[in-house]
Amino acid sequence: MSFLIFAAIGALAGFLAGLFGIGGGAVIVPLLVLTFGVLGFSSETIVHLATGTSLATIAITSLSSARAHFIRRCVRVDCLRKLLPGLIPGAMLGVVVGGQLSGPVMSLLLGGFFVAVALKLLIAPGLARDKERLLPLPGMAGAGGVIGAVSSLFGVGGGTLSVPFLEWRGVSMRSAVGTSSACGVPIAVIGAVTAVVVGWHSPGLPHGATGYIYWPAFLGIVLMSVLTARLGARVAHYLSERWLKRIFAVLLLVMALKLLFG
Repeated sequence: MSFLIFAAIGALAGFLAGLFGIGGGAVIVPLLVLTFGVLGFSSETIVHLATGTSLATIAITSLSSARAHFIRRCVRVDCLRKLLPGLIPGAMLGVVVGGQLSGPVMSLLLGGFFVAVALKLLIAPGLARDKERLLPLPGMAGAGGVIGAVSSLFGVGGGTLSVPFLEWRGVSMRSAVGTSSACGVPIAVIGAVTAVVVGWHSPGLPHGATGYIYWPAFLGIVLMSVLTARLGARVAHYLSERWLKRIFAVLLLVMALKLLFG
């Protein structure tokens, strides 16, 4: 029964990964927290397992989503190259810091993070630039470090930060979504490997977990998410940028409220 729940989470997450370029983590993490709680996992490891498992699944879903966006020429390779030097060390740092925090603290931080990003998209659209003005390499690499660290800390892949950041610098919403899908690949791979190492000797891990990755959930999510990620990417190209922003913001806000008060 639990495997079917994980598969359903994967179907939804894959679709949203392709639609928003978020890697699906904004859906996977809170739903895994809820599911792991029902399964009776230790409260001290639930959030860490959810974020680690999310990063492992995003490593797969981001590849599928990024490929679909790349075919449609919506991945800005120039932006990706400038962000990459910061994404990798940032992803490692985020998981290491998260491993030192308790489960309840992680839930509060994650919920607050989602609220901040959602409100920015809903009430501060004026931050977007009419003309594209990318930062020089050091600035883009620094931004990549922040994106990598925060994304791996919360297991959300990268899109929750990279999409608003790129849009703020004048990149179109569709290109920002496509580029963030590509950014999610190195963040997720490095973050997942680090989650295994950091959680290797953690007490209270359930059977089927290696470090902070729970493999039954990983398999269920990946099997369905790869199938639906391409569908999400296809749908994204039929929606207006304004509606993409609004739906993305509402999604984050709902998940944030669940983490803060659920």
